[in-house]
Amino acid sequence: MIASSPLVEFFKRGEVARDVRLLAAQAGFAPRAHEQLAILVLLLDDPDPEIRKTADNTLKRLPAEALSTFLSRSDVSAALREFFAARGVLPASSPAATEAGDAPLVDVEVAEPGDEDLLAEDDDPMSVSQRIAKMTFTQRLKAASKGTREMRAILVRDTNKMIAAAVMSSPKLTEQEVEGIARMASVSEDVLRMIASNRAWIKSYKILVGLVRNPKTPVAISMNLLQRVNAKDLTQMAVDRNIPEPLRNAARQKSVNSRQ
Repeated sequence: MIASSPLVEFFKRGEVARDVRLLAAQAGFAPRAHEQLAILVLLLDDPDPEIRKTADNTLKRLPAEALSTFLSRSDVSAALREFFAARGVLPASSPAATEAGDAPLVDVEVAEPGDEDLLAEDDDPMSVSQRIAKMTFTQRLKAASKGTREMRAILVRDTNKMIAAAVMSSPKLTEQEVEGIARMASVSEDVLRMIASNRAWIKSYKILVGLVRNPKTPVAISMNLLQRVNAKDLTQMAVDRNIPEPLRNAARQKSVNSRQ
């Protein structure tokens, strides 16, 4: 119905526990609007009747004006517009600008013990790590989407792929953070693929170079992005022993060709 994402794919494949599906149906964790709507629509067909009903109720109480504005965006599919038209919501007459980091259309606080630590500001990485270590899965999921920058820097490296995907779908994630993540050799290949597949992010030269120079980035992706690397960075990559040899050789050859 709309473009998918790694986070949405977990729901499509049926790999999400009931408590997390219920949380999503309640709008209790808040990814970007595209993912939020995709997940809510998927949950209308959930095998659990409570989850189906909850998702339907959440869709019914989406703010009409915000939803209408969202539906007017050029990156929203005709199928999604038809879905909401059947529910009496039409796109706004004036097309909305396409935003890479759009906010969720609804964000409901579904509290559980310990949630007071989720959004607490703390510059001490050790303290943040300790708080995260005590969190349940759903709390980590909410922190990935709604927590602090320090929390996202830790949770993007979480061994659970859904948590890392939630970080990358967080509307609070900034381009500067993505640039830092692109350089991390400690994140999974899946996270680096998410960055490379996001057209808005990959327009940033700093993010692009971070991916190319990251030894964890799949070589096929780095080779493709190498075409956009400038001469100065190519020269540095040509002698960089931290990147894969095929990429280093390609950078050397491209650097030589650019001087001829």
